[in-house]
Amino acid sequence: MILEETFALSNGVTIPKLGLGTWLVPDDEVAGLVRNAIEIGYRHIDTAQAYGNERGVGEGLRASGIARDEIFLTTKLAAESKSFADARSRIDGSLVALAVDHIDLMLIHSPQPWSEFRKGEHFLEGNLEAWRALEEAHAAGKVRAIGVSNFERVDLDNILDNATVRPTVNQILAHVGNTPFDVIDYSKSKDILVEAYSPVAHGAVLNNRNLAAMAEGYGVSVAQLCIRYCLQLGLVPLPKTTNPAHMRANVAVDFTISDTDMETLMNADRDTDYGEASKFPVFGG
Repeated sequence: MILEETFALSNGVTIPKLGLGTWLVPDDEVAGLVRNAIEIGYRHIDTAQAYGNERGVGEGLRASGIARDEIFLTTKLAAESKSFADARSRIDGSLVALAVDHIDLMLIHSPQPWSEFRKGEHFLEGNLEAWRALEEAHAAGKVRAIGVSNFERVDLDNILDNATVRPTVNQILAHVGNTPFDVIDYSKSKDILVEAYSPVAHGAVLNNRNLAAMAEGYGVSVAQLCIRYCLQLGLVPLPKTTNPAHMRANVAVDFTISDTDMETLMNADRDTDYGEASKFPVFGG
Protein backbone atom coordinates (compact mmCIF):
# COMPACT_ATOMS: atom_id res chain seq x y z
CA MET A 1 0.00 0.00 0.00
CA ILE A 2 1.35 3.40 -0.98
CA LEU A 3 0.88 4.81 2.53
CA GLU A 4 3.50 2.36 3.78
CA GLU A 5 6.10 3.23 1.14
CA THR A 6 8.86 5.76 1.68
CA PHE A 7 11.73 7.55 -0.03
CA ALA A 8 15.07 8.23 1.63
CA LEU A 9 16.10 11.88 1.54
CA SER A 10 19.73 12.71 0.77
CA ASN A 11 20.45 13.02 4.50
CA GLY A 12 19.00 9.58 5.25
CA VAL A 13 15.67 10.75 6.71
CA THR A 14 12.76 8.68 5.37
CA ILE A 15 9.66 10.41 3.99
CA PRO A 16 6.34 8.78 3.05
CA LYS A 17 5.75 8.71 -0.71
CA LEU A 18 2.35 10.40 -0.43
CA GLY A 19 1.13 13.13 1.90
CA LEU A 20 -1.93 15.17 2.76
CA GLY A 21 -1.98 18.84 1.79
CA THR A 22 -3.81 21.34 4.02
CA TRP A 23 -3.78 24.51 1.92
CA LEU A 24 -6.96 26.62 2.32
CA VAL A 25 -8.22 24.53 5.24
CA PRO A 26 -9.16 26.92 8.08
CA ASP A 27 -7.35 26.56 11.39
CA ASP A 28 -10.55 25.69 13.25
CA GLU A 29 -11.35 22.87 10.78
CA VAL A 30 -7.96 21.35 10.03
CA ALA A 31 -7.60 19.40 13.30
CA GLY A 32 -10.49 17.12 12.37
CA LEU A 33 -9.12 16.71 8.85
CA VAL A 34 -5.69 15.69 10.13
CA ARG A 35 -7.16 13.30 12.69
CA ASN A 36 -9.33 11.65 10.02
CA ALA A 37 -6.39 11.34 7.64
CA ILE A 38 -4.22 9.70 10.29
CA GLU A 39 -7.03 7.26 11.12
CA ILE A 40 -7.17 6.33 7.42
CA GLY A 41 -3.43 5.68 7.44
CA TYR A 42 -1.77 8.91 6.29
CA ARG A 43 1.56 9.51 7.99
CA HIS A 44 2.70 12.58 6.07
CA ILE A 45 1.05 15.95 6.75
CA ASP A 46 1.97 19.15 4.92
CA THR A 47 1.23 22.66 6.18
CA ALA A 48 2.82 26.13 6.06
CA GLN A 49 3.02 29.36 8.00
CA ALA A 50 1.15 31.03 5.14
CA TYR A 51 -1.78 28.63 5.53
CA GLY A 52 -2.55 30.01 8.98
CA ASN A 53 -3.45 26.56 10.29
CA GLU A 54 -0.33 25.24 12.04
CA ARG A 55 -2.05 25.38 15.43
CA GLY A 56 -4.91 23.23 14.19
CA VAL A 57 -2.59 20.78 12.44
CA GLY A 58 -0.72 20.28 15.71
CA GLU A 59 -4.00 19.76 17.54
CA GLY A 60 -5.00 17.11 15.00
CA LEU A 61 -1.69 15.30 15.43
CA ARG A 62 -2.17 15.11 19.19
CA ALA A 63 -5.83 14.11 18.91
CA SER A 64 -4.91 11.19 16.63
CA GLY A 65 -3.24 9.34 19.47
CA ILE A 66 -0.39 8.32 17.13
CA ALA A 67 3.14 8.79 18.43
CA ARG A 68 4.79 11.96 17.11
CA ASP A 69 7.70 10.02 15.63
CA GLU A 70 5.31 8.04 13.42
CA ILE A 71 4.14 11.19 11.62
CA PHE A 72 6.19 13.07 9.03
CA LEU A 73 5.34 16.75 9.48
CA THR A 74 6.24 19.45 6.97
CA THR A 75 5.81 23.18 7.30
CA LYS A 76 7.15 26.13 5.32
CA LEU A 77 8.87 29.36 6.19
CA ALA A 78 6.83 32.36 5.03
CA ALA A 79 7.88 33.52 1.56
CA GLU A 80 8.32 37.07 2.88
CA SER A 81 10.98 35.97 5.41
CA LYS A 82 14.29 36.99 3.86
CA SER A 83 16.48 37.86 6.84
CA PHE A 84 18.26 35.59 9.31
CA ALA A 85 16.67 37.12 12.40
CA ASP A 86 13.14 37.02 11.00
CA ALA A 87 13.52 33.46 9.72
CA ARG A 88 14.94 32.28 13.04
CA SER A 89 11.99 33.83 14.90
CA ARG A 90 9.45 32.32 12.51
CA ILE A 91 10.98 28.84 12.76
CA ASP A 92 10.58 28.95 16.53
CA GLY A 93 7.08 30.33 15.99
CA SER A 94 6.13 27.26 13.98
CA LEU A 95 7.38 24.95 16.72
CA VAL A 96 5.24 26.85 19.22
CA ALA A 97 2.15 26.98 16.97
CA LEU A 98 2.38 23.28 16.14
CA ALA A 99 3.27 22.49 19.76
CA VAL A 100 5.94 19.98 18.73
CA ASP A 101 9.56 19.57 19.75
CA HIS A 102 10.72 19.07 16.17
CA ILE A 103 9.59 19.48 12.56
CA ASP A 104 10.49 16.73 10.09
CA LEU A 105 10.87 18.99 7.05
CA MET A 106 10.86 22.76 6.75
CA LEU A 107 10.97 24.56 3.43
CA ILE A 108 11.46 28.11 2.20
CA HIS A 109 7.99 28.55 0.71
CA SER A 110 9.05 30.63 -2.28
CA PRO A 111 12.23 32.30 -3.56
CA GLN A 112 10.24 35.53 -3.82
CA PRO A 113 7.72 37.13 -1.45
CA TRP A 114 4.30 36.37 -2.91
CA SER A 115 3.81 39.98 -4.00
CA GLU A 116 6.95 39.62 -6.15
CA PHE A 117 6.43 36.04 -7.32
CA ARG A 118 8.08 35.39 -10.69
CA LYS A 119 8.51 39.10 -11.41
CA GLY A 120 12.22 38.80 -12.12
CA GLU A 121 13.97 39.36 -8.79
CA HIS A 122 15.36 36.19 -7.16
CA PHE A 123 16.20 37.58 -3.70
CA LEU A 124 19.41 35.57 -3.65
CA GLU A 125 20.89 37.16 -0.53
CA GLY A 126 17.61 37.01 1.35
CA ASN A 127 17.21 33.32 0.57
CA LEU A 128 20.72 32.64 1.84
CA GLU A 129 19.84 34.45 5.06
CA ALA A 130 16.68 32.38 5.46
CA TRP A 131 18.60 29.23 4.61
CA ARG A 132 21.22 30.02 7.26
CA ALA A 133 18.44 30.14 9.86
CA LEU A 134 17.14 26.77 8.65
CA GLU A 135 20.66 25.33 8.86
CA GLU A 136 20.92 26.57 12.44
CA ALA A 137 17.57 24.96 13.32
CA HIS A 138 18.69 21.74 11.65
CA ALA A 139 21.93 21.70 13.64
CA ALA A 140 19.95 22.26 16.84
CA GLY A 141 17.66 19.31 16.13
CA LYS A 142 14.59 21.49 15.72
CA VAL A 143 14.21 20.40 12.10
CA ARG A 144 15.22 16.98 10.75
CA ALA A 145 15.49 18.03 7.10
CA ILE A 146 15.39 21.33 5.23
CA GLY A 147 14.44 22.21 1.69
CA VAL A 148 12.75 24.66 -0.64
CA SER A 149 9.53 25.19 -2.55
CA ASN A 150 8.81 26.81 -5.92
CA PHE A 151 12.56 27.15 -6.56
CA GLU A 152 13.81 27.40 -10.12
CA ARG A 153 17.31 26.37 -11.22
CA VAL A 154 18.93 29.72 -10.45
CA ASP A 155 17.39 29.68 -6.97
CA LEU A 156 18.60 26.14 -6.33
CA ASP A 157 22.11 26.97 -7.54
CA ASN A 158 22.24 29.90 -5.14
CA ILE A 159 21.70 27.54 -2.19
CA LEU A 160 23.82 24.69 -3.55
CA ASP A 161 26.80 26.97 -4.23
CA ASN A 162 26.74 28.69 -0.86
CA ALA A 163 25.12 26.41 1.72
CA THR A 164 26.61 24.13 4.33
CA VAL A 165 23.55 21.86 4.30
CA ARG A 166 22.15 20.92 0.90
CA PRO A 167 18.39 21.07 0.21
CA THR A 168 16.71 17.68 0.47
CA VAL A 169 13.39 18.63 -1.18
CA ASN A 170 11.99 21.02 -3.78
CA GLN A 171 8.19 21.20 -3.56
CA ILE A 172 6.63 22.51 -6.78
CA LEU A 173 3.37 22.75 -8.67
CA ALA A 174 3.29 19.62 -10.85
CA HIS A 175 0.41 17.74 -12.40
CA VAL A 176 -0.83 16.32 -15.69
CA GLY A 177 -0.79 19.23 -18.13
CA ASN A 178 1.83 21.17 -16.14
CA THR A 179 4.88 19.06 -15.38
CA PRO A 180 8.02 21.25 -15.30
CA PHE A 181 10.52 18.57 -16.30
CA ASP A 182 13.38 21.06 -16.47
CA VAL A 183 13.10 21.81 -12.74
CA ILE A 184 12.25 18.21 -11.87
CA ASP A 185 15.21 16.75 -13.75
CA TYR A 186 17.63 19.36 -12.43
CA SER A 187 16.47 18.83 -8.85
CA LYS A 188 16.86 15.06 -9.20
CA SER A 189 20.34 15.50 -10.68
CA LYS A 190 21.31 17.26 -7.44
CA ASP A 191 19.80 14.48 -5.28
CA ILE A 192 16.86 16.71 -4.33
CA LEU A 193 13.53 14.92 -3.99
CA VAL A 194 10.65 16.66 -5.79
CA GLU A 195 7.24 16.96 -4.18
CA ALA A 196 4.16 17.76 -6.27
CA TYR A 197 1.58 20.02 -4.68
CA SER A 198 -1.86 20.25 -6.29
CA PRO A 199 -1.32 16.96 -8.20
CA VAL A 200 -4.95 17.15 -9.32
CA ALA A 201 -4.48 20.76 -10.51
CA HIS A 202 -6.66 22.07 -7.74
CA GLY A 203 -9.51 20.09 -9.31
CA ALA A 204 -9.08 21.68 -12.73
CA VAL A 205 -8.41 18.37 -14.50
CA LEU A 206 -11.35 16.44 -13.07
CA ASN A 207 -13.66 17.27 -15.98
CA ASN A 208 -11.10 16.57 -18.70
CA ARG A 209 -12.73 14.09 -21.09
CA ASN A 210 -9.47 12.60 -22.34
CA LEU A 211 -8.25 11.95 -18.82
CA ALA A 212 -11.63 10.54 -17.87
CA ALA A 213 -11.48 8.09 -20.77
CA MET A 214 -7.97 6.98 -19.83
CA ALA A 215 -8.88 6.64 -16.16
CA GLU A 216 -11.92 4.54 -17.05
CA GLY A 217 -9.61 2.11 -18.84
CA TYR A 218 -7.83 1.46 -15.56
CA GLY A 219 -11.03 1.40 -13.53
CA VAL A 220 -9.98 4.45 -11.51
CA SER A 221 -10.94 8.10 -11.12
CA VAL A 222 -9.20 11.02 -12.80
CA ALA A 223 -7.80 12.05 -9.43
CA GLN A 224 -6.34 8.58 -8.87
CA LEU A 225 -4.83 8.63 -12.37
CA CYS A 226 -3.19 12.00 -11.71
CA ILE A 227 -1.79 10.93 -8.34
CA ARG A 228 -0.42 7.72 -9.84
CA TYR A 229 1.17 9.75 -12.65
CA CYS A 230 3.16 11.76 -10.11
CA LEU A 231 4.21 8.62 -8.25
CA GLN A 232 5.48 6.98 -11.43
CA LEU A 233 7.56 10.08 -12.13
CA GLY A 234 9.21 9.59 -8.74
CA LEU A 235 7.48 12.61 -7.20
CA VAL A 236 5.77 12.85 -3.80
CA PRO A 237 2.17 13.93 -4.46
CA LEU A 238 0.39 16.01 -1.81
CA PRO A 239 -3.32 15.82 -2.68
CA LYS A 240 -5.68 17.93 -0.58
CA THR A 241 -9.25 17.06 0.21
CA THR A 242 -11.56 17.56 3.18
CA ASN A 243 -13.74 14.59 2.16
CA PRO A 244 -12.84 11.32 3.98
CA ALA A 245 -14.08 9.24 1.04
CA HIS A 246 -11.78 11.14 -1.30
CA MET A 247 -8.95 10.76 1.22
CA ARG A 248 -9.34 7.00 0.98
CA ALA A 249 -9.66 7.05 -2.80
CA ASN A 250 -6.55 9.19 -3.20
CA VAL A 251 -4.40 6.48 -1.67
CA ALA A 252 -6.01 3.59 -3.58
CA VAL A 253 -3.48 3.87 -6.40
CA ASP A 254 -2.11 0.35 -6.58
CA PHE A 255 -2.10 0.16 -10.36
CA THR A 256 0.44 0.92 -13.08
CA ILE A 257 0.01 3.38 -15.93
CA SER A 258 1.44 1.95 -19.15
CA ASP A 259 4.49 3.51 -20.78
CA THR A 260 2.35 4.64 -23.72
CA ASP A 261 -0.19 6.33 -21.47
CA MET A 262 2.57 7.91 -19.37
CA GLU A 263 3.99 9.42 -22.54
CA THR A 264 0.56 10.81 -23.39
CA LEU A 265 0.17 12.30 -19.92
CA MET A 266 3.67 13.79 -19.95
CA ASN A 267 2.78 15.63 -23.15
CA ALA A 268 -0.77 16.60 -22.18
CA ASP A 269 -2.18 20.03 -22.97
CA ARG A 270 -0.64 22.61 -20.64
CA ASP A 271 -3.42 25.18 -21.05
CA THR A 272 -5.00 24.52 -17.65
CA ASP A 273 -7.76 26.73 -16.25
CA TYR A 274 -7.34 26.78 -12.48
CA GLY A 275 -10.63 28.56 -11.90
CA GLU A 276 -10.79 30.34 -8.55
CA ALA A 277 -7.25 29.23 -7.74
CA SER A 278 -5.93 31.41 -10.58
CA LYS A 279 -5.91 34.40 -8.25
CA PHE A 280 -3.02 32.86 -6.29
CA PRO A 281 0.52 33.60 -7.54
CA VAL A 282 1.57 29.97 -7.91
CA PHE A 283 -1.35 29.35 -10.26
CA GLY A 284 -1.74 32.71 -11.94
CA GLY A 285 1.97 33.44 -12.37
